[in-house]
Amino acid sequence: MLTQAISYGVVSMCLLILSSAERRSGFMKWLCNFLKGPKPGEPNRRRPQVTAGEEEDALWHQRPVRPKNDPPRNDNEEVDRAIAESLTEDVRTPKEKTRKGDKDDEDLARAIQDSLNMNPYTPYNPYAPSHAQPRGHRLCAGCKHEIGHGHYLSCMGIYWHPQCFRCNSCGHPIRETEFTLLSTDPYHKLCYKELHHPKCDVCLQFIPTNRSGLIEYRAHPFWGQKYCPSHEHDRTPRCCSCEKMEPRNTKYMSLGDGRSLCMECLGSAVMDTGECQPLYHSIRDYYEGMNMKLDQQIPMLLVERQALNEAMEGESRGPHHMPETRGLCLSEEQTVSSILRRPRIGGNRLLDMRTQPQKLTRRCEVTAILVLYGLPRLLTGSILAHELMHGWLRLKGYRNLNAEVEEGICQVMSYLWLESEILPSSSRHAQPSSSYASSSSSSYSYPPTSSKKGGISHTEKKLGEFFMHQIAHDTSTAYGDGFRTAYAAVNKYGLRQTLNHIRLTGGLPV
Repeated sequence: MLTQAISYGVVSMCLLILSSAERRSGFMKWLCNFLKGPKPGEPNRRRPQVTAGEEEDALWHQRPVRPKNDPPRNDNEEVDRAIAESLTEDVRTPKEKTRKGDKDDEDLARAIQDSLNMNPYTPYNPYAPSHAQPRGHRLCAGCKHEIGHGHYLSCMGIYWHPQCFRCNSCGHPIRETEFTLLSTDPYHKLCYKELHHPKCDVCLQFIPTNRSGLIEYRAHPFWGQKYCPSHEHDRTPRCCSCEKMEPRNTKYMSLGDGRSLCMECLGSAVMDTGECQPLYHSIRDYYEGMNMKLDQQIPMLLVERQALNEAMEGESRGPHHMPETRGLCLSEEQTVSSILRRPRIGGNRLLDMRTQPQKLTRRCEVTAILVLYGLPRLLTGSILAHELMHGWLRLKGYRNLNAEVEEGICQVMSYLWLESEILPSSSRHAQPSSSYASSSSSSYSYPPTSSKKGGISHTEKKLGEFFMHQIAHDTSTAYGDGFRTAYAAVNKYGLRQTLNHIRLTGGLPV
């Protein structure tokens, strides 16, 4: 408190001395030097210096040690010296006084202000950060430089220079009052919408929000195609094979019976009975390779949708077929119209479809196998494998099976045939065939069933995977639950034991 009192006393005395204009210049010079403290390298007579290793008590009690030969000074010695120096100023010329007067006044005012704001007892902290940011320090999120003084923009604690406030997508300045902020990156609302708002794969527009302000859309479980919910009710064409919806910038092939076919499925579509015969024989070879040879030659016909539905109505065995009928194993004598020649493609339609009526005579338990025309090769083959299993069961004397058992085991054969077509031989599911063949005198394994030379394309392989996905995830009781139960039984007991159990009990083994 003593040092602080002396400082305020000196200031008061300065104000008295300043009343004399002739003596103020020299005194102001001394007073400025006194209030500013010692120069670098000079000892500080007002405040002791404390290093990092010294105790805190040394800051309050340590006083400068005066040499023995130095006579004691009284408290007013420095004031007396100031008065004496001010008297010597009288010998200076008036011009010198005038030139130094203004500068000395400014220095005195600044020194007095610093003295009043200075805490003489602030301890020295050697661990204080040397580059602490000043209060109000702001960095621009755009150029990463300090904003300083002037105009700036801020949002949620983030700052920009006005010229740095640009869209992170298009790079143009954002001048609108509404914008979108993603992390620290600003966007125009439309730019952000283009980048992150989902578009409909059908109408190619942004998927609208519902009444709650949420984006609501439908998505295909296998292909991932996203579309507006309204397209399920606006008669948008859907591929009858892969179930993809028709985009606005693409036209599907119309088959003339209410069905449409996408261009990918059209590439491998089977269009007439003659074209389907090699595929049919390859599937019969597949059955024979699994020791399930068909003793009877069952006719196979490719028919239109209407002819298939009419044949299904004339069949007396009951509704053991999918809601969208694609194939049928006939047991009754009927006359059906089969497709005789592959139609021509004109624009987005099939032209010159030629059919002929054909009377089917029953020579055994199975009259014929009918399959819907215009489907891709793998889907046509899976339908043939399914219907051929119906024929095998009837020819082998499997009677009065319920729908879940019969359709379930037929779906297993369809699934296994697809698996043999699209998967390499090293990763195929070989348990059913090996189990069946091991209990027989035949040494058959999976035969090479692909009817296309050089294997299948990537597009056709994806289609085959989708058809397997359809079988595995069917929600119906007969086709879905029946398949999963039968497939689990075949995996556990093998195909031969599962079929023997069905013959004896009429049900699937648990």
